[in-house]
Amino acid sequence: MTHSERLRAKEPEVTTAWLGWVVFIGIILCAAGLINAVQGLVAIFDDGFYRAPTSSLVVDADYAVWGWALLILGGTLLFAGAGVVLGYRWARVVGVVVASINALVNLGFATAYPTWTILAVCFDVSAIYALIVHGGEAKALRAGRR
Repeated sequence: MTHSERLRAKEPEVTTAWLGWVVFIGIILCAAGLINAVQGLVAIFDDGFYRAPTSSLVVDADYAVWGWALLILGGTLLFAGAGVVLGYRWARVVGVVVASINALVNLGFATAYPTWTILAVCFDVSAIYALIVHGGEAKALRAGRR
């Protein structure tokens, strides 16, 4: 039996309950991406929505700049979340990196929208933990689609 035949004949790996957690985190990443995108569009098109002046933000930038940052991060989070749910390894790496950046960007936006900042950072920290510690479970999602 050749090496490739042995790899193909290998027993499928046993999935654990953490697979559900990883799928849930993928869905959370998608939801956070959608919320970020909406928040970004609001910041781009309606500066008056946020009561705090931009000078009170951590980084003194126009709301349109924050909006574009949130819109781009939102799209990337949505993309990574979908990839995590589908079991792609690259999505795990992208999810960790983008969730880290998203947490920092949202902390800079805290004065303008503190409630969402708290939720976003909690989602991001949960996602980072789940993807780093248990993200390998997602490979079971791709095992059946060869």
